[in-house]
Amino acid sequence: MPVTFRRPGFVCTDHVLEVPLDHDDPQGRTIEVYAREVVAPDKEGEDLPWLLFLQGGPGHKATRPGEGGAWLERALRDYRVLLLDQRGTGRSTPANRRTLPADPAEAADYLRHFRADSIVRDAELLRRALNGDRPWSVLGQSYGGFCTVTYLSLAPDGMQEAFITGGLPNLTGGPDEVYRAAYPRVRAAAERYFARYPGDRAALDRVLEHLDGNDVRLPGGERLTPRRLRTVGIALGSSARFDGLHYLLEEAFAGTELSDTFLRTVDEWVTYAHHPLYALLHEAIYCQGTASNWSAQRVLGEFPEFEAESLLYGEMIYPWFFDEDPALRPLRDCAEILARYEDWPALYDVGRLAANTVPVVAAVYYDDMYVDREQSMRTAASIKGLRTWVTNEYAHNGLSLDPKVLDRLIAMNRGLA
Repeated sequence: MPVTFRRPGFVCTDHVLEVPLDHDDPQGRTIEVYAREVVAPDKEGEDLPWLLFLQGGPGHKATRPGEGGAWLERALRDYRVLLLDQRGTGRSTPANRRTLPADPAEAADYLRHFRADSIVRDAELLRRALNGDRPWSVLGQSYGGFCTVTYLSLAPDGMQEAFITGGLPNLTGGPDEVYRAAYPRVRAAAERYFARYPGDRAALDRVLEHLDGNDVRLPGGERLTPRRLRTVGIALGSSARFDGLHYLLEEAFAGTELSDTFLRTVDEWVTYAHHPLYALLHEAIYCQGTASNWSAQRVLGEFPEFEAESLLYGEMIYPWFFDEDPALRPLRDCAEILARYEDWPALYDVGRLAANTVPVVAAVYYDDMYVDREQSMRTAASIKGLRTWVTNEYAHNGLSLDPKVLDRLIAMNRGLA
């Protein structure tokens, strides 16, 4: 039975639905997906339209009311919001080193059902359970935007309208194309960072040199290698963490040794314990009929300056993650199988998108480090009727930072902007 609780500003009702692991085999194995319905207290009894929120990721749980997400209070003025923990995340049936099958092949076979196509079909079952035959609105942030485009491809009749923020996917290109565009964006983000904090280039070099010559251990006991430290560059794509890297580096040393503050914070930044699916499926979300074959690692060879200059890494997953992160180490063989898997089904129907009738608006962030602007604009032109708002005012996290982002998109869909 749904469970309702109240907290200041929100009335929340928890829903759990049993869904097929494989939607093509509805009588087979099932898993649970969890979603939280949120409504403003003064609108609790109203017949409001539904807004499904699809979180970024892959592998991240949905926003929790009151814990960030400036968009939510704006949405609650007009909608009854559903926060979906995409399969394998949050309170949905978990998928991690403790719950996945011990056999790597069996675990990989299980995880092949955790991409956008399955998430969309889960959402459709939830829509029918909560909203009957009526379509609902969908808001997709980052990877949630990818899922929204899959929704437009697979089940557009379930959608009243769609809002996408920082999440227009490459419709036909694979991960190699994605990463060839990503490495220059990561370098550009790093240059913007060092232009703001010019002393941090030397500070970072000092830390990397220390790690190269010393056996430094993180609080979990594993060694912090120079290459693993360089993965903190993923923070440069978010305005909320951009400056945080500077504050981390300025307290890096306590005397001649790295400080406990530094090591504790780095430990939190570089582990995938909270979202192992991100590491396991990040390249797979771009695959349609081809294997990734560790695309980020292969394409890195086309940018030798990253190794020569010890540049920070961005949103890339490398096979050595599964050796150095204890949360991922038991999943190394599973990850290898997924990287070699070729028969990923298509996620987007280009013909259906070209004939789209669902009102769609998308915020495209001009300097987005995570999602390529040019690829996003090509996709926007391929979806009939899609309207874009291209802005350099926000980084990738604009939706969670400022309610004006969603406010503008709503106005655009209503013809008011």
